This record gives sequence, structure tokens and C-alpha cells, in this order.
Amino acid sequence: MKHLIGTNEASPDVASKLLINTDLARKILVSFIRDAVTKAGFSKAVIGLSGGIDSALSAFLAVEALGAENVLGVRMPYRSSSEDSLTDAQRVIDQLGIPSLTIPITAMVEPLFEQFPDMSGMRKGNVMARQRMIVLYDQSSAWNGLVIGTSNKTEALLGYTTLYGDSAAALQPIEDLYKTQVRQLARALNLPQSILDKPPSADLWIGQTDEGELGYTYEEVDKVLYLLVEGRYTVEEAAAQGFDYHFVAGVWRRVRMNHYKRTMPNVAKLSRRSIGHDFLYLRDWAG
Repeated sequence: MKHLIGTNEASPDVASKLLINTDLARKILVSFIRDAVTKAGFSKAVIGLSGGIDSALSAFLAVEALGAENVLGVRMPYRSSSEDSLTDAQRVIDQLGIPSLTIPITAMVEPLFEQFPDMSGMRKGNVMARQRMIVLYDQSSAWNGLVIGTSNKTEALLGYTTLYGDSAAALQPIEDLYKTQVRQLARALNLPQSILDKPPSADLWIGQTDEGELGYTYEEVDKVLYLLVEGRYTVEEAAAQGFDYHFVAGVWRRVRMNHYKRTMPNVAKLSRRSIGHDFLYLRDWAG
């Protein structure tokens, strides 16, 4: 048998193990949000809405936990942000009936960009991610609500996140869900179809997609991550399940080298090896 990356022929059992009980996951996550917010002495939450599936799912769960009137949705477009992203974020706002703000960040970040004309797209993306978190924490103070994060487990393990940007939050409800599991739960909660169908994107520049930057699909990498993290497989053992060895080794190297980013806030526990609970190593583990 050929060792193909993430083919159904090579790894049907791994794909089935990634399936979750969406009713149970929903119950756990809603309870987690309510418990984490109220134990901190709050009753409200603030969430950045990008128009993507992760932030939309987090908003749906937050509303179920706290009530629509207690969740503030914030859109923070840059001048090159996709109009579809703004529209999809508004669909979430309208469907949930939550209060919202639209706060453009263009005038906030461009003075820094002008200081460094050769600034790369990655640097600009990091600046924008951190500026958006500044806005959210300012609104957290004004609204008297906790900032709810929107990172998923795949992004956290791969380090596909901006430290003190999108990774910053008071709590991370969906960070123990792989991206494919996020999609499962999002379908179960009847998120807007346009959000379910769109390619994942941080919307950092025109045409940017998560999977284009990563070099592989979430469906492919989630199977490998499940074996390496939940199953505690070695790289060799995971590759023997029908995956390309160099692909598996590269994924595991990325998990290890980005461990420094995983200094986690509270994470809802759903699996056997949850970041911050059971998947614990020293900060210099990769050294």
C-alpha cells in the first residue's frame, strides 16, 4: 500500500476516532463557559468575530451559556479585509441577536507599517492580531466582560497562532477540539451555511487561507495529530498507519518547536490528553 498523506484508504479508523458526541461536547463547553465566567465574578463576555467558523462557534456557545444580551461581538476589519468576512460576522450577530461593535484597525496599525516599509506579510499579520486583542481587552474593561478566545486544538498544537494576539484570552472554550471536530460541532449548532462552507482563513491578505499557508489540509493533519497526541504514537508508528514519514515528522517537529506558545489559560477538557491538563512539558521541551 502506498503511504499517502491522510487518505481514507490508509487511515479510516483514525478519521472515525476523531468523531465526537456533539450533544455531550456542547453541554460540556456551555457549562465550562458559564462556570469560568461566573467564578471570576463576571456575567458578560467579549468575543472578536472574524467571520470564520471558530469565532462563530465560540459565540454560539457563549450565548447559550450567558444569554445573548451578555455577549458583545466585535468586528475589527483592516482595509484589505474581505467583505465576505464582515458579512459572515454580521450573520452571526444577527442570528444570535447579540450587541455588537465594528472597530476598524487600519488607522491603528498603519503608522507602524509606515515605519517599516519592508515589513513582511507575516509581521503585519502579527501586528494586526495583537492590535485586535488590544481592542478586545479595552472593550472587556468597558463592557465588564471576559475575553473569550477562539483558538482550536489544531492551531494550538501547530503554533498557528500569534502569541499575545489571537492566543490571548481569559478562557479558551474550543481549544480541546481539533479543527475537524469544530466543523462537526458547528454543523450540529446550525451555524450559517456560508461560514460552514468557506475555506478557513485569517483574512490577513487577499486570497490568504490557513491551509494554503500550512501546506496541508486540516483533515490531513488532524489524523496525524490525533495519533501523535491522543494515541502517543511515535513518528515511526504514526507513519506506519499509512502516512508519509516526512509529513508526520514535520508535523511533530512543528508541535515541539511551538511548545513555547502554549502557556495556556483555562482549557475545557474533552479528550484524554488536553493541552494544559495532561499534555504537559517544560517550556524548553524542544531544546
